[in-house]
Amino acid sequence: MNLLNPHQFQSRHTDEGTAELLQSVINWFEARGLTRLKKDWHDKVWNYDFVAFMKEQQVLATLMTPSGYGDDAHWDSLRNVQFAEISAFYGIAYWYTFQVSMLGLGPVFNGDNEAAKQRAARLLREGGVFAFGLSEKEHGADIYSSDMELIPQADGTYLARGDKYYIGNGNEAALVSVFAKNAETGEYVFFIVDSKHPNYTCVKNTVAHQCYVSEFTLNDYPITEDDILSSGQKAWDDMLNTINYCKFNLGFGSIGLASHALYEAMDHAANRNLYGRYVTDFPQVKRLFTDSYCRLIAMKLFAYRATDYMRCASADDRRYLLYNPLVKMKVTMQGEQVVADLFDVIAARGFEQEPFFEVAAREIGMLPKLEGTAHVNMGLVVKFMRNYMFNPAEFEPVPQRDELADDTFLFHQGPTRGLGDVRFHDYHIAYGLFDLPNIQVFKGQIASFRTMLAEAGPDEQQVKDIDYMLGLGELFTLVVYGQLILEHAAMDDTDSDLLNQIFDVFVRDFSTYAAELHGKPANTDQQRQFLLELIQAPAANPEQFDTVWREQVYALKGQYQLRP
Repeated sequence: MNLLNPHQFQSRHTDEGTAELLQSVINWFEARGLTRLKKDWHDKVWNYDFVAFMKEQQVLATLMTPSGYGDDAHWDSLRNVQFAEISAFYGIAYWYTFQVSMLGLGPVFNGDNEAAKQRAARLLREGGVFAFGLSEKEHGADIYSSDMELIPQADGTYLARGDKYYIGNGNEAALVSVFAKNAETGEYVFFIVDSKHPNYTCVKNTVAHQCYVSEFTLNDYPITEDDILSSGQKAWDDMLNTINYCKFNLGFGSIGLASHALYEAMDHAANRNLYGRYVTDFPQVKRLFTDSYCRLIAMKLFAYRATDYMRCASADDRRYLLYNPLVKMKVTMQGEQVVADLFDVIAARGFEQEPFFEVAAREIGMLPKLEGTAHVNMGLVVKFMRNYMFNPAEFEPVPQRDELADDTFLFHQGPTRGLGDVRFHDYHIAYGLFDLPNIQVFKGQIASFRTMLAEAGPDEQQVKDIDYMLGLGELFTLVVYGQLILEHAAMDDTDSDLLNQIFDVFVRDFSTYAAELHGKPANTDQQRQFLLELIQAPAANPEQFDTVWREQVYALKGQYQLRP
């Protein structure tokens, strides 16, 4: 697994057409150059030029047209997440237009309205972008309390009335999928509107940013049955199922942003001389860079392995429902940590207006807070903890999925209930693939954590204490995170020194989370004793650290720079 280097791009996809498409996207950004990208960013210019390019190259049409709605069409998750990583490498505004378009299209292709699907496919070919009208200013993440109404009329039509807030692409969307309630029945309903219709008012951009995150109102917007995508429980399920596969892209956005930041930070530090030494000669700087590199490689190993599980998902295999929120939550938070550590290295340079780093420093924190906060996603993750840790099931091994295919199950996920019944394969299998010192220390931490859950697990009151469960969830998350990383590492033949160094980071992280949970007032004395046992030191190997630093981390110096 390597970091994305646009000068030496290698698609993870075996499909040549995909590689050519992604290379054309890279070429567009590289031709634009850093000065123009930064000027547009500072001036908060919405990315009309990029949308025009995507229309010319049929980028969104290629990425987001499912089979049956275009010539040789595929909704291919591996292709989509590679695009997410590449576009975010140059800035969130470009990734965001893609991301909220996918959200807007989700209820269409999840829904029951065949004519709407054909309409969306046509608008994709015409270069349209899309929007997802879910959140509201008054309710935020409380999606149960939607005030947008669909009001039935005597002639069988409807009027849509209400407002939505924080809606990306709401300024230019060819179609906006709007979540509302039927004013008479109280049932949930999804319908589509056009942002250029006279009864649609784009009020403002809610953020001071290059992205357009709109507030809009519908002023008795006329709706017919042709505009309704789904209703009742199906509308609710379609909403959550759309978020399931779209929030996945946030992790890849974080990977792209943090990778660009790492290249730039390395070049700055390696060429800056302070007190008679280059910055990269200082021990603390070596540690910060090496930890950042390890975190980034781990982010990629986990996220791309999770993609395999999403592509192989079925009604009988819903393991993706655990791995997806971890890509959204854990990977994006790791990206924040990477950029924060790099910021500590380059210090004031990170505030300057010419380098790219200013973009990464400002935007990396957005990703954990979109499509449900990290807290919301952690609340979802802990629902899987009991079955994952204590009740494994048998599954056929999931291969690496690098072929062109239509991931049709994403549009047929079915009801969103029953998360506590989802089963997983035995995590011990992956942890048995490698015999490296820090993996052994980490396995000991996992074993102690499992014993704690079995003998002193959370009681009824602690389960209701969200703050406590969030802390417990951090420990559980690391177990799952390490498992998929090891599965991918075995497939990619990841360097053993690097892998051992990655788990050096994880041992320290596990200890940090245990110490933080130890301080929660809800703990019993028995739980505190178990948590102290989880605090371990990595197996020190200075020679290995130096090898990873010299041959893999410092070797990034001069490898990539966006042209001026």
